[in-house]
Amino acid sequence: MAPVGVLEKYWGYKSFRPMQEDIVNEALAGRDVLAILPTGGGKSVCFQVPAMMKPGVALVVTPLIALMKDQVQNLAARGIKALAVHIGMTSREIDLALNNAAYGDFKFLYVSPERLSTRIFRDYLGAMDLSFIVVDEAHCISQWGYDFRPDYLKIAEIRSIKDAPIIALTATATPSVADDIMDKLGFRERNLIKTGFERPNLTYIVRKCEDKLGQLKNICTGVPGTGIVYVRNRKKTEELASFLCGCGVSASFYHAGLSSAVRTERQEKWKSGEIRVMVCTNAFGMGIDKPDVRFVAHFDLPDCPEAYFQEAGRGGRDGKRSYAVLLWNGVDLRRMKQIEAVSFPSLTYIEEIYHKVHYFCDVPFDTGMGRELRFDFRKFCREFKLNSSSAYYAIRYIEREGHWSFVEDADIPTRVQILADRTDLYDIELPDGRMYEILEVMMRRYTGLFSFPVLIEEDYVASKCGIRVEDLRQLLYRMSVEHVIRYIPSDRTTVIYLKENRLRPKNVKLSPERLERLKSSWKERADAMTGYVSEEDECRSRYLLRYFGQTESEDCGTCDICRRRQHLKKNKEAVAESLKSYIIDERGGDYTLEDIVTRFGSLSEGGNPDCLTLLREMVDAGSVPPYKVG
Repeated sequence: MAPVGVLEKYWGYKSFRPMQEDIVNEALAGRDVLAILPTGGGKSVCFQVPAMMKPGVALVVTPLIALMKDQVQNLAARGIKALAVHIGMTSREIDLALNNAAYGDFKFLYVSPERLSTRIFRDYLGAMDLSFIVVDEAHCISQWGYDFRPDYLKIAEIRSIKDAPIIALTATATPSVADDIMDKLGFRERNLIKTGFERPNLTYIVRKCEDKLGQLKNICTGVPGTGIVYVRNRKKTEELASFLCGCGVSASFYHAGLSSAVRTERQEKWKSGEIRVMVCTNAFGMGIDKPDVRFVAHFDLPDCPEAYFQEAGRGGRDGKRSYAVLLWNGVDLRRMKQIEAVSFPSLTYIEEIYHKVHYFCDVPFDTGMGRELRFDFRKFCREFKLNSSSAYYAIRYIEREGHWSFVEDADIPTRVQILADRTDLYDIELPDGRMYEILEVMMRRYTGLFSFPVLIEEDYVASKCGIRVEDLRQLLYRMSVEHVIRYIPSDRTTVIYLKENRLRPKNVKLSPERLERLKSSWKERADAMTGYVSEEDECRSRYLLRYFGQTESEDCGTCDICRRRQHLKKNKEAVAESLKSYIIDERGGDYTLEDIVTRFGSLSEGGNPDCLTLLREMVDAGSVPPYKVG
């Protein structure tokens, strides 16, 4: 079957989007390929179609656990068998998934990057028949990119064990980052396919304003349809959503600190249109393919063009006119300087944080490798009286150096183990008759319940029993009190995965050269973002395209700069026509500068061109006769 036939059979599309088929064909020919496609460009199809056409299982490395789960569910809905291995799973669950990938008939194995170096993964890797090694968010492998993940460097080791073709995908990569990706992944030969980054239907608007709330209200009330408002911190999402609701806008908020159930509910309400505007942090949007987003507003200045381009690009995926509006003022620039100051603490401070984290989590020296630590960051900062921003960036830098993986707000799903013997279970008197039905549903659905804690899907069990999820949790808790089951409730927590035993003082590898290089790279991106909002002459689209290495482009004609230029041109043409009419028709070519100043004024007002400058241009061009002196 041809690739387009596979596309239609499983995804229902009769043709590929631009460049998708080229990427698929390169992969099927066994060549390594790096694909740079804009947000919403259909990256998943580029590896899913060729994987369905080759024997074996495709290994998909992605840092986005929520997206991973979503894709596994979407593939299952199409009758395609897929698995996922990530932080938050028990060792038994991981063992079962990897066993199925090695010996079952699954087509996709999604893996979070920190799992690549674990012993259990390497043990099963040898038995896997890999069709492709897929690297999603491939810019994460570049040490100087904006979102480097050191675990991505392990992918090259996987390639040395299993020589499968690589399909690397990203939406944001400058030319230097693209070269770094291909180098770090060990491409046999350079092979880059990218579409133009132009989004003709997306209008970029930058507004410098002191009254951001008023501007935001105007955007949300003036532009009909679905919208996204991005802000920096969680507290502000709630404040702005409340403000918009007070203005009569259907709005809600979303951030990674909300429970999985709440996030899912709000996401679905936003997708269906029940919620029109979502105020959120950058946790919202990954993998969400809602085509009819009419505006994306940024209430705060993003750190870099990569993040801004990706987030703004969530607007207008249906090809219709949409708006990317960025609000800024002097406060944003001062905050950018503050972020730079706290983002790169001293190496001495960073090493202190390394040891404090281990001490906080009760990890002695020379132990800890492979442990997953539930980490309460706020409590940690309170206990040691730390500046939260400096401590956060120190933890992130230690991750960059490869000492641990840091996963914020990881979902720890509900698990249940039945403690009673199977033969005695129905002789036990339970205080609520619904408990028997819950046990029955779980035993039909899940294996191993009598041996170890098993992950259960609360939505499924509650639905089968005809009760709410909240009621299910109460009943499970009561059964645990009766010692019928062991109940481990779902949780959302930050996890630190230790890649080595705790090192002794002065033995922690921290590179001053790396820190300085990272600081320099960060400043370059921040300066580019500041340049974007400060720009007064270059088309917004062309500025962004040039940043990503696309030097050949045209003015978009719709951004605020292009529209202002068009307005000035129209005004200039109108004033020139008035000048010519006055000089030739009214004065018969006999006039002085004083006549012009008296009639038209000399300086630009309200966006009008300087009449004297325009007059000189017209005289030089021969459009009107020279003025008389005296």
